[in-house]
Amino acid sequence: MTATNGSTPRSSTREFVRSLGVPDLPPLTSPFDPGYDVATVVSHIEQSGHLISLLKLSMCCWLIADESATRAKIAAAKRKHVTLVTGGGPFEIAKDRGRLEEYLELNASLGIDRIEAGHGFTEMNHTPAQIVALAGRYGLSVQMELGDKHGGAFNDRVVGELIATGMEWLDAGAVAIVVEGRESAQQIGLFDDSGKLNFDAAEAFARAFGMERTIFEAPNKRSQFDFLNHFGPRVRLSNVRLEELLRVEIYRRGLHSDAYGTMLAPLPLSEPVA
Repeated sequence: MTATNGSTPRSSTREFVRSLGVPDLPPLTSPFDPGYDVATVVSHIEQSGHLISLLKLSMCCWLIADESATRAKIAAAKRKHVTLVTGGGPFEIAKDRGRLEEYLELNASLGIDRIEAGHGFTEMNHTPAQIVALAGRYGLSVQMELGDKHGGAFNDRVVGELIATGMEWLDAGAVAIVVEGRESAQQIGLFDDSGKLNFDAAEAFARAFGMERTIFEAPNKRSQFDFLNHFGPRVRLSNVRLEELLRVEIYRRGLHSDAYGTMLAPLPLSEPVA
């Protein structure tokens, strides 16, 4: 409880949540903006910026929206100290069209902090070291997205190949590896035709890269809850819709009915209130 001017103590939501036994957690979820209007993005940043590890400007939507709208979103993120990353799609297209340096310069000029690299639908003709060094010249860090966007679910051979690729990127200086899930979490990456998560493959990525450097795309409720149930509250998730961020975070903290018995440690028995 806190007090103002020595008067009646004022309640705090944060203090109350801590009193429930919920630990303080760092921001671990990377929601994405697939082209929401400015007011929506700014409102969510104001509401949940302290919970956002990265805000992804997804796909190429930010490139064809009115630039003043894109800049307004970026400015709101900067006010709340939210790290900004642009998605892998425009990186691949810029690279494939021979405009990679111009793309990096644009990101830097707008105030973007990180780019996502990938070769999910184009060929990669640069080495990881070349990409990381080039991005670094513009003050940008790099995260690498693993997986073909049209390649279906991973099998054991693909998982092994992707782990080797991911290690190359980390050794070259990439700060994180993102495991593909797209917006469907079905028939892609770690997800089979029914949307079931391949837990063994997910474990293999986490072991290889470490939980601190592994980000799993989890675009829907089932995938989000599966990752949290399996890895626990410190798993890093991406491609969460902005309007679903708070649901993910209450689940992460055991404040959701489906997570209370598993994600929130039991408190000692206390005397009943008279």
